[in-house]
Amino acid sequence: MKKEENFLTNMTKFCILAMLREKERHGYEIIEELGKRVGKKPSAGQIYPLLRKMQKLGYATVSSQNVGKKKRKVYKLTADGKKFSTGLLNKFSDIMDAAIKQKVKKCAHCRCEIYSGGYKERVSGKMMNFCCTSCAKAF
Repeated sequence: MKKEENFLTNMTKFCILAMLREKERHGYEIIEELGKRVGKKPSAGQIYPLLRKMQKLGYATVSSQNVGKKKRKVYKLTADGKKFSTGLLNKFSDIMDAAIKQKVKKCAHCRCEIYSGGYKERVSGKMMNFCCTSCAKAF
């Protein structure tokens, strides 16, 4: 398996867990929503085996719901699934924090954090970051 395919599979698993944390969903809804979130609509052959594996591991349950004359399988996270997904989301959050912290600057005056935007001004020959023009003037 190529790295990109492995990444998509891992990202797909992560997204399915995150989506099922939001609410219970049927398989087609998961496929459609993943297409919107990831930018590439996965195939049913990618999604349903993952859902069955989540069931087998005790992370999800499935029930049938009648929609008109059709029956849909609806997937819902179990308590173990919620606990597992919370652990993954915390790890992902830590990774994102580390990535974002590299881009965060501090205002030279008030020390607030600036992620994007802000104001730059040369002070005594040195370029400094400020959150706003008021902080630059007060420095």
